[in-house]
Amino acid sequence: MATNQSPNPEPADPRIPASAAAVVDLLNSRPHATPALPDTLDDPGRAGEILSPFDPAGHRVPAPERIERVRAVRDHLVAVLAAGTPAQTAQAWALLTEDGSELTFQQTFTAAGPQLQQVAGDPVVGRIVLAVADLVTGDTWSRLRICGNERCAHVFYDTTRSRTQRWHSYEVCGNRTNVAAYRARARSGRASDG
Repeated sequence: MATNQSPNPEPADPRIPASAAAVVDLLNSRPHATPALPDTLDDPGRAGEILSPFDPAGHRVPAPERIERVRAVRDHLVAVLAAGTPAQTAQAWALLTEDGSELTFQQTFTAAGPQLQQVAGDPVVGRIVLAVADLVTGDTWSRLRICGNERCAHVFYDTTRSRTQRWHSYEVCGNRTNVAAYRARARSGRASDG
């Protein structure tokens, strides 16, 4: 999956649904990590790549007003993931709902079952919202996490059976966090001995 840390996309992980990978890429387009990575939606070419899974018209360079709408949705989704309490989670979902109030969907019934189709509003924002709705109803939204390393904050899809993965990369963030915790405990132990 592509991230804003590298211009070359990583090979797709077959355990990660394409819609989840697209949402993760969108969420990782925000400025995050230390040193801070730039907002890749500021680059029209990169914005076009990140939004291509959600763009039925295939625009390579999204309009500035679309980028601002996408940024707002992205920020609400990151707030949902970062929420520490049920009340904060509910507030973040409510802000996403309010921000998407101009979107209109119609339920259609087919042989494959009921489906939502967008009938009004920005089609890219609508497809982002539909992808998130599919992740929530498919019980895979809970697999999206923010890396436990506060200096990283990279969003990832937890592929573990137990859904307990804490770091986007154990080798990078997990090791650093564990070594830092070990050293802090060692310093604390030496301080209490002296």
